[in-house]
Amino acid sequence: MKLLHSISGHHRSLVRAIGRRYFAASTEEFAKRNYANNDSEYNTVITSLTSQRRHYLLRDVYDDMMLDGVKPERDTFHSLIVGTMKGARLQDAFFFRNEMKAMGLVPDVALYNFLISTCGKCKNSQQAIQILEEMKRYEVKPTGQTFICLLNACAAAGRLDQVYGIVRDMTAAGLGLNKFCYAGLIAAHKNKTPITDDTASKIIELVEQSKGWSSVESSRDNAENVMMGVTEEELYNTPTAECIHRRGGFIFRELTVYHVAFHACADLRNVEAMEILLEMLTKDGKPLDVYCLIQIMRCYLHSGDLDRGQKVFEDYMNTGKQPMVELYVTLAEGAMLGHTPRGMQLALETLEKMVARGFNLNPKMGNDLLLAASGEKTGGYTMANYVWDLMQSRNITPSLPAVEAYYHGLKERDIPADDQRLMLVSRTYANQRQRFRQGPGRS
Repeated sequence: MKLLHSISGHHRSLVRAIGRRYFAASTEEFAKRNYANNDSEYNTVITSLTSQRRHYLLRDVYDDMMLDGVKPERDTFHSLIVGTMKGARLQDAFFFRNEMKAMGLVPDVALYNFLISTCGKCKNSQQAIQILEEMKRYEVKPTGQTFICLLNACAAAGRLDQVYGIVRDMTAAGLGLNKFCYAGLIAAHKNKTPITDDTASKIIELVEQSKGWSSVESSRDNAENVMMGVTEEELYNTPTAECIHRRGGFIFRELTVYHVAFHACADLRNVEAMEILLEMLTKDGKPLDVYCLIQIMRCYLHSGDLDRGQKVFEDYMNTGKQPMVELYVTLAEGAMLGHTPRGMQLALETLEKMVARGFNLNPKMGNDLLLAASGEKTGGYTMANYVWDLMQSRNITPSLPAVEAYYHGLKERDIPADDQRLMLVSRTYANQRQRFRQGPGRS
């Protein structure tokens, strides 16, 4: 409610929060508490909520539209479904799709692509395939983007058989494979279970094959996606989706296939395959961007090699290039794996250096670090306390999983019940439980 008030500058709380409408209120009183009066104003609110990652409020806004008697237009439904896609809220996405159809608006191909992409984010490949079947029933012709969305949705679930089936269908339709298709193939091999001995070699082989990638209709963001603020990386759920707008050499978009491959090697903890990829990149004469560097650090750290992970970090810092907060966070989080005394000390020193450089944690970074630090079973819990304090200094409320882990970690230690830190953490934990565990979920 406070969020919507801050967006609109008005003073009416959400209808769903107050549970009833005050029809007896005067026109002047109604205007004071109403944050939007027409479809255009509601669309502005929806866009603002999406940009602030408050996707869980989109259903509330829609409910208010209905109670206000404001009929959503096609563009509004697009904005709502893009918001649910970015927030990976599959149930909400299908709710808005059904509402749209109930109003006589048939989803177009772009909206169906957003729905398939949402399925990919939620690793629900079967639902993604059903959406394609629905498109056929409504005679909505799929585009090249539709097939790539479907390919990557199946890849996220590790459905290698379905992915290669889509590739065959694309080839039969005369569509070539572009870099996002190869990225999906790599992700499918990485995500399939169980991992096989040839997974790493398949990834390297696909990177080599991708060097002759073609264009599927166009390799650029189409006008619809640009208008909705959706990049191809977001649409196809590549690992770089959240940082694609970063500047200063963080992302070179021509390295998409390498990005996914390096990320896969880090997740698989396969140093040998990662170093082969690094040699291939060097031979191709391609520059190494910061994202690739982060995955190289992750690969070493996840494999337990603190020295080489730290060296990658220090070598970059010694180049005099722009330092980036993600590098500090990657080293700190990776060093905490196993919660060894040396690793925890390195993580703490890294964050202290980060703070000294004037960097701050964002909510995702803070939650990831707090969750990792809270797993420490021995020692003084210094790292977890430090991360908590950093988040408090920025007024960041930890996520339920992060505060839950931290709370239980504190309870396992000999801390008085009236300790101020423990009391604050306990209240935060109770509030988050009430917020996210009351009633049926929508995500």
